[in-house]
Amino acid sequence: MAGSLLILGRIEGVDRPALATVFPSKKGGVLLIDAGANTVCKPVNFLQFGIMGTIYMREVLGVNAPKVGLLNVGSEYTKGNEVIKQAFTLLSNSKVNFSGNIEGRDVLAGDVNIIVCDGFIGNILLKFGEGMGMMIFDTLKEMFSKNWLTKLSALITKKGLREFKKTFDYTEYGGVPLMGINGNVIKSHGSSNAKAIKNAILVASNLAKNSVLQQIKEEFQNSEVTGVDFIEQED
Repeated sequence: MAGSLLILGRIEGVDRPALATVFPSKKGGVLLIDAGANTVCKPVNFLQFGIMGTIYMREVLGVNAPKVGLLNVGSEYTKGNEVIKQAFTLLSNSKVNFSGNIEGRDVLAGDVNIIVCDGFIGNILLKFGEGMGMMIFDTLKEMFSKNWLTKLSALITKKGLREFKKTFDYTEYGGVPLMGINGNVIKSHGSSNAKAIKNAILVASNLAKNSVLQQIKEEFQNSEVTGVDFIEQED
């Protein structure tokens, strides 16, 4: 992020850039933002993450009016620290399609399209998901290798197992966009192989083709750091 800010700078009106990554769920991909760029956030950052995430889901993944959930320790609006409570208020009073707080157990349910959190929690959640996927697949592999009958079962379900593995394979996604930067920037995994880099280039291509950068610029050009143009004004 430091290199991107130094070379390209941030989009005017964006307080902090954020990493946006697609996370698997029962109902398809969920956008997790921030996935590791900011370990400490202000309330307005959560709102801006929701705004940028909404644009990404709409323009790249084709989800109109995506539902936004705020990751918290409870679903009630009274839960969380003061920063999260203020973020809840900002999101509730905005034009973002905000569904309220979601808990950790709701992440894989897919009831929201966008999960907003700070980068500290987001990165832990992302790495936990990667580890859980590998653990599940290794357990299945061991189970299917026990005897000839289980090996036969593995052969029958081979295609399904391969698809399951792809769901948790970071190389399938390649890289994640650093949103809020004045340019298309993709962050790849530190252990990326050729396949991951290829898919990262495809992610960059999708960003450019769908004019995500320009959409974010237009959304923030008349707003202050608070994203005031997204906040419903009381009569």
